[in-house]
Amino acid sequence: MTGNQPKPGLIPWPPVIYVAAIAISVALGLLYPLPWIGDLLGDILFAAGWVALFGVVALWFTAIRTMVRAKTTLNPNAVPDHLVTTGPFGITRNPMYLANTLLLIGVAFVSGIAWFLLFAFIAAFATQKVAIEGEEKVLTAKFGKKYRDYAKRVRRWI
Repeated sequence: MTGNQPKPGLIPWPPVIYVAAIAISVALGLLYPLPWIGDLLGDILFAAGWVALFGVVALWFTAIRTMVRAKTTLNPNAVPDHLVTTGPFGITRNPMYLANTLLLIGVAFVSGIAWFLLFAFIAAFATQKVAIEGEEKVLTAKFGKKYRDYAKRVRRWI
């Protein structure tokens, strides 16, 4: 990459954003609890939350394994060595960010703290604006047509 091409940021925003979303959700859940769905639907959501949390583990594990096998960086602020398009990256361009969002949704369903749902969407939006859009510029600059073709074929989230 030359001097006039986009560069990755300095702050690893995605982990910061999701940790902040978790902390704020817990604090608001303690200070200002919102009503939650009870009875049968609540039980279904509880079970769906555990399914989501297992999905988080699967997404994280397969995404990291795929990146390690491709011998590219796991650091969201580093320029990747290779464009990874297999494994979960064949379904979503951002499986780890999707897993982070799914984590918040799953915790909301399991814990009954509705704030996690709200902050899941806020965190996903913030991650897209401060991290993903910049990462896409870096990937386009480094991989050109190969990345543009991949981006046309695979959705950003799901």
